[in-house]
Amino acid sequence: MRPIRLLVPGNIRHSSGGNVYNARLVAGLQERGSQVEVVAVEGSWPDAGAKDRRRLGTFLGAWGPGEGPGEAVTIVDGLVAVGAPDEMEFAAKARRETWVLVHMPVEESSGTAALEREARALRAATGVVCTSSSSATLLLDRGLSRADVVLPGVSPAPQAHGSSPPHVAVVAALLPNKDQLLTVEALAQIQDLAWTASLVGSDQADPDYAQQVRAAITANGLSRRVQLTGELSGEALEAEWARTDLTLLVSRVEAFGMAVTESLAHGIPVLVRQGTGAVEALGMAGLATDDGESRLPGAALSLPAGGQESPGRLADALRGWLVDARTRDNWRTAAVDARTRLPAWSKTAQDVLALLQGRNEEKERQQN
Repeated sequence: MRPIRLLVPGNIRHSSGGNVYNARLVAGLQERGSQVEVVAVEGSWPDAGAKDRRRLGTFLGAWGPGEGPGEAVTIVDGLVAVGAPDEMEFAAKARRETWVLVHMPVEESSGTAALEREARALRAATGVVCTSSSSATLLLDRGLSRADVVLPGVSPAPQAHGSSPPHVAVVAALLPNKDQLLTVEALAQIQDLAWTASLVGSDQADPDYAQQVRAAITANGLSRRVQLTGELSGEALEAEWARTDLTLLVSRVEAFGMAVTESLAHGIPVLVRQGTGAVEALGMAGLATDDGESRLPGAALSLPAGGQESPGRLADALRGWLVDARTRDNWRTAAVDARTRLPAWSKTAQDVLALLQGRNEEKERQQN
């Protein structure tokens, strides 16, 4: 197998699903004997300036002919690729093998110009790998001829013991899309019940939004019950998982939602927003049907994907879970059972290698 070069955005420094996927993929590829070089491409991706795009073109080998059989295969994070359609097209003309790894497609609200840049960049790629079926379906609906899917894996984790009173966690950077404000407003409506909560994630990704979340916690009198932990890792993150009884992922838009499978790996049930890719993560563990319906009533909320929502429905779901011991037991049992059905990251790396090798064999057949 030829060497692999993975180009990742240098401007995403907080822990994100894309960053975790990239890191686990690299580790898995290396375990299989692949030589992998990771290059953090500086720039405000996907809206980088001309200098940063030209630097990317150099990494892509866009300015000259291919180097022959030993040339590295390049995989570009989608956040970078969609910001540089010209460079992607030049790389294709230079006969470089360049794949795009799409964690989340460009949002429809980004406008026509952004969608056109995405289309050009992806058409120029040797192949497109999506980390969720929802992303692949969306890109195919937009006219892309082919998009392969390689789902995230999961790292083995100890089973959580939970807390008394029950502890609820949201594991995501504080960003408007993750809708922590909705969670805070919902928690404010159930203060008559016993619970604690943590918002676990970077407060530097969007400082203004993080300040709004802090203000909402204070305004609702929740400062003693809702903790903002900042970004956690290692033992600190494992300690948070260990004390958690329920996690929430009510993002307005979610391609997959790796926090869902991480939670299930710890035997912790998850409540997600219906109509987002987070339901696919439940499906991976056998907790959702092919039609995207949760097998646990109430575990997937029918909140408008991508839109504003009153916190009342989320508050009602949390209240039902808190007051009904049978519901809590059923959700916990299902989450513990799901731990045995989650795929390892080794399968993710294996599937990516199979795609790269398959395309290489196809090219060799065409040349002979």
